[in-house]
Amino acid sequence: MKVYVDLVLLLNLVIDLFLLIAVSIILKRKTSIKRLIIAALIGSLTTLALFIKLTNLTCLLIKFIISIIMVIVSFHYQNIRYTIKNLTYLYITSIILGGTLYLLNVQFFYHQEGLTFYHDGLSLNFIVIIILSPIIIYLYIKNVKELKNNYSNYYQLDIYLKDQTKISLTGFVDTGNNLKDPYTRSPIIIVNQSKILPQEHYLLVPYQVVNHEELLKCFKPQKVIIDNQIITKKVLIGITDNDITIDGVDCIIHPELIK
Repeated sequence: MKVYVDLVLLLNLVIDLFLLIAVSIILKRKTSIKRLIIAALIGSLTTLALFIKLTNLTCLLIKFIISIIMVIVSFHYQNIRYTIKNLTYLYITSIILGGTLYLLNVQFFYHQEGLTFYHDGLSLNFIVIIILSPIIIYLYIKNVKELKNNYSNYYQLDIYLKDQTKISLTGFVDTGNNLKDPYTRSPIIIVNQSKILPQEHYLLVPYQVVNHEELLKCFKPQKVIIDNQIITKKVLIGITDNDITIDGVDCIIHPELIK
């Protein structure tokens, strides 16, 4: 089998560059394309290990050292924690990319008989890998950003009722939720009525909808704990019969309670 070293080096260079750009975007690292290209060139040198007789352990160690050099060249060195985080995301991104390409290769270029896979003689070629790699990395970055933007506003919330009943919910901090009791100025946590037990006494708090005013049933809990932090300020629980459509969320937390 012929192995074209120049193509292998070029492919490695391009893939390493894609990975470093992904880490730069995900972690918002300030760097230059010049540093990323130099780091990718250093990373492509690991390809030469394929043509040298080395033990698996030695080869792994060399690759690990080169990857450390790559992140330091790309993003400078600030401290150990900073470097480890860069290195971790480099490996995570490379696993995502490598795993996805391997899955596509198996899915489209192998055929299965029972639990056995047979190679059809074809595989992902150089051009296809170059085209697919940025697409896969783009989708990965997009999902990571969505997770950061959305799930950073998720909190675990425990509501204790007057009879000491504890209700555990997943809350979402909505910066657009400025609902307060107009008299006590207590911020209101909005909970779907299916998630909480009926109460004996309610307060009716007026709130504005599109063209008119409505009343929201609220009650005062004994205490509220958000992410193991007891909320010391006055707070009300508002009951709504509208479904909360945010993924995995049981209630809407007033942003003032997180501050």
